[in-house]
Amino acid sequence: MGKKKNKKRILIKNNPEKRLLLTLKNRAGRNNQGRITVRHQGGGVKKRYRIIDFDQKKKDIPAKVVSLEYDPYRTAHIMLLEYEDKDRRYRLAPEGIKAGDEVVCGDKVAVKKGNRTRIKNIPVGTTVYDIELIEGQGGKIVRSAGSSAKVLAHEDKYANIQMPSGEIRKVPSGVFASIGEVSHSDWRYTIIGKAGSSRRKGIRPAVRGSAMNPVDHPHGGGEGRTSIGLKHPKTPWGKPALGVKTRKRKKWTNKLIVQRRQKKSK
Repeated sequence: MGKKKNKKRILIKNNPEKRLLLTLKNRAGRNNQGRITVRHQGGGVKKRYRIIDFDQKKKDIPAKVVSLEYDPYRTAHIMLLEYEDKDRRYRLAPEGIKAGDEVVCGDKVAVKKGNRTRIKNIPVGTTVYDIELIEGQGGKIVRSAGSSAKVLAHEDKYANIQMPSGEIRKVPSGVFASIGEVSHSDWRYTIIGKAGSSRRKGIRPAVRGSAMNPVDHPHGGGEGRTSIGLKHPKTPWGKPALGVKTRKRKKWTNKLIVQRRQKKSK
């Protein structure tokens, strides 16, 4: 199959690298006991998981961007890299990178889009993504389409970064981060268009609680389009649905948060 470019001429439509593919079992929201723990999941088209090189163990070896590809398991685009030893690996693609560009990961690299280095070597004000939280563990945060964090300061053993939510937190200065912002920032403007598009993604229909009977949901009952009759909305199991803090109060990473994100104005 020959290479074909799509209308936007960003992605190259070709067969993905076979060696970097996995088949994941579709559990349709069920746990190991077969009980549904996540509702409204099931069906969908077959898809193969792309193995992404988050920990980037090949350091100080330049790699050429062979192609930019679609990944069915994430909102961002991915790039296929080829190293000097002909080894190929997938990585998250930054915004604006093109096939033929060269990227590298190492302790001392140029501050260039797509390069990956320790956060202590990245100048203040630089946007970064795919950031480690623990050194050697691999990128864990800022990986969704269009997201990026900003390096605000370097202090002793930590660096202060501003998260996409506005939260300012500390990360160890020795962790790795990629320079730039995650690709496919237009993803947020995607129009689903029809119910079939959601079904192909494995999303099943969801019924409004207010359309149910009182026995089925706390919002149910009433004649016609009545209000839910509650001060605050609830889940089907009677627990508060909005404005409830879910983060553990005694979580050890709380001490690394310098400033919480701002609440959205109503």
